[in-house]
Amino acid sequence: MLLPMNDFSFPEAENVAKNNARKRPFRLGIGGPVGSGKTMCVLRLCEWLKEEVSLAVITNDIYTREDAEFLLRAQVLPADRVIGVETGGCPHTAIRDDTSMNMAAVVDLENRHADLELILIESGGDNLSATFSPELVDAYIYVIDVAEGDKIPRKGGPAIRTSDLLLVNKVELAPYVGADLELMARDAKVQRGERPVIFADLKSGKGQAELLGWLRQEYFFV
Repeated sequence: MLLPMNDFSFPEAENVAKNNARKRPFRLGIGGPVGSGKTMCVLRLCEWLKEEVSLAVITNDIYTREDAEFLLRAQVLPADRVIGVETGGCPHTAIRDDTSMNMAAVVDLENRHADLELILIESGGDNLSATFSPELVDAYIYVIDVAEGDKIPRKGGPAIRTSDLLLVNKVELAPYVGADLELMARDAKVQRGERPVIFADLKSGKGQAELLGWLRQEYFFV
C-alpha cells in the first residue's frame, strides 16, 4: 500500500540540490527502532538493485558489527562493499550529532570503488526522535513495524514526521497482533501530510515495486 506522493514534481531549488548530490554517490539513510526491519530493508535493496547500480553499505551498531556480518553471511554484496561501524554509544550521535565515523566510512568506500552510485547507511536501533544529519545523507527512510503497535504513527516525533519516507513493515503480522493498518495510514497522514508512506512486508518482498518506485522517481537515477 502506497500513500500519496503528489506528482513527483519538485521546486527548482530541490532539483538543484538533488543534481548536486548526484555528483558523488547518493547517500540514503535507513533508521528505525530495534527489530523494525532496517537490516532487512538494506538486504532487500541490495538484492533488488545490485545488478543495475554500483552500491555499498555502512551499518551502525553500538558494540558489534552484527548487522554488517548478517549482510556478509547473506552474500548480497562483496565484503569490500560492506563496512560495519561500532559507534560505542548512542546511535543518534553517530548519524546526527557527530557523524565523523560514518563520514570516514563513506570516504573509505569511495576510495575503494570509484564507480559507486549509491551508499546505504543503516542506523543503529533508535527511537522516534532519531533523525539523520543532512550532511551525512541526502534522504532517509524511517522503518517501523506493526508489531510495535498501531499507535506508533500517531505518537509522532521527528522521524515519523520528517523522514523522506515512512516504511511500515511486517504488515503480514497485522491480524496476529491486532494492528489496524487503516488507522496507521490515517494517523501517518495526520503526522506527515503529503510525505510518502509505504506499507510493506520486507521479509516476503511485499512492497518491492513501491519502494523501488519511490527511490527511483524521487531521488536516484537507475
